Amino acid sequence: MKISLIRRNYHSHLITPPLGLGYLSSYLKNKGHKVRIIDGLNQNLSNEKIVDLCFDDDLTGVSILSSYICQASDLVKKLKSKGKKVVIGGPHVSALTENVLNETGADYAVSGEGEETFAAIADAIDNNNHVNRISGNIGDFIEELDSIPFPDWDQINPVLYKKAPHGGLIKSFPVAPLVTSRGCPYECTFCASPKLWNKRIRFRSPENIIEEIKYLVKKFKVKEIHFEDDNLTLKKDHIIKICELMLRENIKVSWATPNGVRADTLDSDIIKLMKGAGCYYLAFGIESGDEAILKNIKKRTNLEIIQKAINLARKAGIMTQGFFIFGLPGETEKSIRKTIDFAKKSGLDRAQFLLLDVLPGSSLWDDFGSLRCINIRQAKSYQDVTWIPEGLNRELLLNAQSQAFKEFFLRPKQFFDVLKYFRLSQLSFVWSRARDYRVFKQK
Repeated sequence: MKISLIRRNYHSHLITPPLGLGYLSSYLKNKGHKVRIIDGLNQNLSNEKIVDLCFDDDLTGVSILSSYICQASDLVKKLKSKGKKVVIGGPHVSALTENVLNETGADYAVSGEGEETFAAIADAIDNNNHVNRISGNIGDFIEELDSIPFPDWDQINPVLYKKAPHGGLIKSFPVAPLVTSRGCPYECTFCASPKLWNKRIRFRSPENIIEEIKYLVKKFKVKEIHFEDDNLTLKKDHIIKICELMLRENIKVSWATPNGVRADTLDSDIIKLMKGAGCYYLAFGIESGDEAILKNIKKRTNLEIIQKAINLARKAGIMTQGFFIFGLPGETEKSIRKTIDFAKKSGLDRAQFLLLDVLPGSSLWDDFGSLRCINIRQAKSYQDVTWIPEGLNRELLLNAQSQAFKEFFLRPKQFFDVLKYFRLSQLSFVWSRARDYRVFKQK
């Protein structure tokens, strides 16, 4: 069967190889299907052009995130108008399966982890067997992650991707994203992970991970690895063994954790080992500088622990970045000021200030998302106001984001540290980020 797997084009500052489609492609190929990945984001393709590329496919798969459900729905309808069978999947589909299936008019929807379920749909269609419109369940997981082949790197070649990586300005290109685990055992209320992964985490073996890194270095001359796990350092013997193997195999790559690690999983010995194995940049999901808000969102950590981890990383010579979210439940003008002040005094090299996205599948969505969110379908993810805490207003939240970026980065050390990693080839990308996050907005 001829299958196309599609990531449609959408507004994004991050243009990285789509690992989910890469894994799905390699898995389907192992089952005997002919698979092509169409990355509309990296290739800047219109929906019409994507449909044209699918002219002789037997089946098309469309990945959907909440941030571009409207555009994805348009793509599915255009594919259906040409007589294509369409399977939809991704986090938004898993969270709101029946609603998205009805909205898009797709033939089938995959709920939960995609490899086995999509392959079963393709095989059933190939054999003219009945297929349920909704297949798979959240919680039905592949237990042995090493059994899944590496992503189809030939089709998501990191060399061919635009210089818009996760983390923004980085040390080396080409850069490749990689995951060593799937899932998360935590229950942060703003995140959909607790529902999508059923508060579980599974790990690949360190040996399997090292083989993939060696493959990327040898075939694509990759110079930097971005570990995109939700919890790379959660299991100490896991990260220790990865680092030890990188050192033993003399793998010369820089690496970073732009998706963030939990501060409470780090100690001085692990950080020193990570530094020795090539780590130069750690990100932390801090979220707020107000302890009450951290409790509200069930973060299960505190600012003292976070500050200690930042200090340990800086002492080891590792660059640090913090992620902060404005507009979380309990947010006030006072808590906004606490967050900006913490970011500035913490010693972080970089900071990212986001506006709350109330994501389908998250606890916050269940609490009030469908009732009190505004413009969530038209909003730019993490850049527009989609929910307003009591006592605040839209303009105040927008100004908070702008003010935070200016206060943090328009300091000599932070400004010149960023310049160290700046490349002219990234100018348009950097300008787009600065504009969308209102860095130059006048208060």
